[in-house]
Amino acid sequence: MTASPHMTTSGLHVGHPAPFRPATGSALEGSGTATVDIVVPVYNEERALPGCLRTLHARLSDGFPFPWRITVVDNASTDRTLEVAHRLAEELPGVGVVHLDRKGRGLALRTVWGASEADIVAYMDVDLSTGLDGLLPLIAPLASGHSDIAIGSRLAPGARTVRGPRREFVSRCYNAIIRLTHGARFTDAQCGFKAARTEVLRPLLRVTRDEAWFFDTELLLLAEHNGLRVHEVPVDWVEDVDTRVDVVSTATEDLRGLWRMARLKSSGDARVDLPRRPAPAAEHPDAVLAPSSRRSGLSWEVVCFAAIGVASTAGQALLYWLLRGWWPPALANLVSLLVLTLLNTEANRRLTFRHSTVRPARAHLGAGGLFVLGYLVTSGAVLWFRHADPGASPAAETAVLAAASVMVTVVRFTVLRSAVFRGCAPHRS
Repeated sequence: MTASPHMTTSGLHVGHPAPFRPATGSALEGSGTATVDIVVPVYNEERALPGCLRTLHARLSDGFPFPWRITVVDNASTDRTLEVAHRLAEELPGVGVVHLDRKGRGLALRTVWGASEADIVAYMDVDLSTGLDGLLPLIAPLASGHSDIAIGSRLAPGARTVRGPRREFVSRCYNAIIRLTHGARFTDAQCGFKAARTEVLRPLLRVTRDEAWFFDTELLLLAEHNGLRVHEVPVDWVEDVDTRVDVVSTATEDLRGLWRMARLKSSGDARVDLPRRPAPAAEHPDAVLAPSSRRSGLSWEVVCFAAIGVASTAGQALLYWLLRGWWPPALANLVSLLVLTLLNTEANRRLTFRHSTVRPARAHLGAGGLFVLGYLVTSGAVLWFRHADPGASPAAETAVLAAASVMVTVVRFTVLRSAVFRGCAPHRS
């Protein structure tokens, strides 16, 4: 296979990728001849680059079952990295070099991935902190067509990591924030070990904006938001302290990126036109399926909404009881109801009505009107009870509040289903 043509992009000088090397092992069943382009972004890595490329090249040459190539992307290095990269490309077949005039890992990946003619594109950090035993498990589900994006995870069950407490703490906090603010299901956004099918990746790249370290998170949030299947591979990971990453400044930029992504999803601009998978269907020719009426979304919605409602009612009652020691009934109820309404609405948007195409802003706006109703009903119930029994204990007030909340919950479900989330797709088990 010949090398791809000379790639160019505005304001950047870009070189030639290498030809693909033939597979040296037995291809996995169903994989065909999927080609793999492994990108290694570098910035001032003249020391680390030779060991990285020789180790990776040897591993790929020794039984990797797909045609492959390695593309080194130099991000405007100021040392001898580019010279070293060219020398290694002459020494190692299948290694190509691309040079960019601007820094940025996100810029490097978007440039080379977007221009690659490979079926699958991947990247890994030059320090090889992630064990290469995870490379084939990363690529295989993409080559078979089962998954769209694959990521290495240092936080998934089975992963083993060796790193300092500071980096461990920052990583866990950051990924927890992603799950809390965006409902992400992946466990590790920033592990430098990812791959994707180019067919679904290119439309996502047209929406991504970050050119630095947030690119990984941005890509994964877009992928999940658009219904792509993300496969996680638990990896072995050993920290290399000779890093170019400023953890604190990177974390700050990542938080700004999360806010930008929230606004992008809220506006609807995060929706991307992607190739869609066929709907799930039974493989067995004689499978006995439930009638469609029994598989309708109503039963799921009722059960899920009820479970969320019970949790919300209990949470509101608990929070009210805690706040009641400092605040008067009306204020304690306002704060507890506001907090639990936000959590309740988001839980229902992501779970109960998860097939709905309603934007988050509309969902929360509709829930805002129900919040006013809920506050008036529950506050009225508590104030009426205190008027009827001035000596009632906070525990008794809490019981009245819980009963009123149950009534409000029934009204919420009816309004959310018939008005706020109207037109959501039916659930399929």
